[in-house]
Amino acid sequence: MKILPRSAFGQTVLLIGFLLFINQIVSYISFALYVIEPNQQQMNQLLAKQIRVVFIDIDDAKLSPKMAKAFHIETGIGVYREEDAYNFGLANAGLYPYRSEQMSALLGGPAEVRISQGDEYLFWIRAPQAPHLWVKIPLTGMEKGSFSPLIFFMVVIGLLSVMGGWVFVRQLNRPLKSLEIAAEDVGRGDFPDPLVERGTSEVMAVTQAFNHMSKGIKQLEEDRNLLMAGISHDLRTPLTRIRLASEMMHEQDAFLKEGIETDIDDMNNIIDQFIDYIRHDSKDKAELGDLNVLVEEVLNVETPNDRLITFHPGECAKIPLRHVAVRRALANLVQNAIRYTEDKIEVFTGVENDYAFFIVSDNGAGIPDADIERLFQPFTQGDTARGTEGSGLGLAIIKRIVDTHGGKVELSNKPLGGLQAKVYLPLEF
Repeated sequence: MKILPRSAFGQTVLLIGFLLFINQIVSYISFALYVIEPNQQQMNQLLAKQIRVVFIDIDDAKLSPKMAKAFHIETGIGVYREEDAYNFGLANAGLYPYRSEQMSALLGGPAEVRISQGDEYLFWIRAPQAPHLWVKIPLTGMEKGSFSPLIFFMVVIGLLSVMGGWVFVRQLNRPLKSLEIAAEDVGRGDFPDPLVERGTSEVMAVTQAFNHMSKGIKQLEEDRNLLMAGISHDLRTPLTRIRLASEMMHEQDAFLKEGIETDIDDMNNIIDQFIDYIRHDSKDKAELGDLNVLVEEVLNVETPNDRLITFHPGECAKIPLRHVAVRRALANLVQNAIRYTEDKIEVFTGVENDYAFFIVSDNGAGIPDADIERLFQPFTQGDTARGTEGSGLGLAIIKRIVDTHGGKVELSNKPLGGLQAKVYLPLEF
C-alpha cells in the first residue's frame, strides 16, 4: 500500500502542506526563543530583585516591622512559614523546575518556584536566604498571555495556505488533464479538435506542441489511407484484367487458369488485409452493446456448414463496443481457428476484474511459446505447424483493433494441445 500520492497534484499539495508545517514550527520556535524566553528571563530577574528586597536586614528593630508591613500593603508580597503558606494557596501551586533552576542561579543558591493560577498569578518562591519561608509574589495581567489566539491564527493561516495551494494546483493541472484525455484519443485513432491553449506559459507551449503533433499525425493517417486506396485501386485494375483474360483461355489450359484465379484471390485477400490493418474505424463510435449477441452474430456468419463451433456465453452486462471493429477482430480469430484445426472450436465470454472478455479456443498444434509475442508484429507468421498462408497481418490487425478499443489480447497454448486467444474489452470506455 502506497501512502504518498503518485499524481503531481497530490504531491504538490503535500509539499505545500509540509513546507507550511515546517514554517509554522520554525516560527513557533523563533517566537519562543526571541520573545518568550527573554520575557521569562526579565520576569525572573524582577522576581529575584524583589526577593532580595524582602530579605534586607535593617538594623533598627522598630523600623523593620513597619517597613515589612508597608511593603506588604503596597506590593502584596508576603512571607509565610510553610504551614501558613499551604493555607494561603501553596497547596494548589505547581512546581516549575526550569524556573527554579533560573531562580537558583539568580539568587546564588537552591531555590524552588511554584505557580498557582486563580484570579491572579501567584509566584511562591523558597529562597536560599530563608529556606524555611515561602515568599508569595502576586502578578496581574499574566492571564492575558494566553497562546490560544496565536495557535488559532497559525492554524487558520495553515488551512488557508493549503486551500489556496490546492486551488492553484488544480487550475494548473486542468489543462494537463485535457492533454491526457486528448492523448488517449489520439492513441485510439481519434483526432480531437485542437485544445485551447491556456494555463502557464510552459503548459501553453506543451499544448501548442501537442496540437501541432496531433495535426501532423492526422495528416499522415489521411495520406497513408489515400496512398493505400490508390495502391489498392491500381493493383485491382490489372488483377481484374488478368481475371478477364483467364476466362478466355482454352479448356486445355484449365489447370493454368485455376492457378491464376487462385493467385488473384490470394492477392485480393492480401490487399484487403492491408486495408484492414491501416483502418481505425474512426467513424465506428463506441455504443453500449451485448457482447454475447455480437459473438452469436459473428458465429452465425463465419461458421462453415461442415464445422462445429460451440459457444459458451457467460454473464456479461452491456459494455461500450465499436461493433464493426470488434466483429472484425472476432471474425479473424474464428477464421484462424477454422484454418488451423479440424477439431472442435469453442468460444467463451465472461467478465474478469474491470474487463469483459471473449475466448476463441481450438485444439490445433499450437505455437511455440517463444513465438507468441512475435506473432503480433506485422508480416509475421507462425511456424509450419500452424501453416504459412496469408500475409502475416491477421493477429497484427486484431491487436491494433483491441489496442484502439482500450483492451488487450493474449495468446496461450492449452495444456492438452491447441491455442487459446483471449481478448479483454474494458467495461467502461
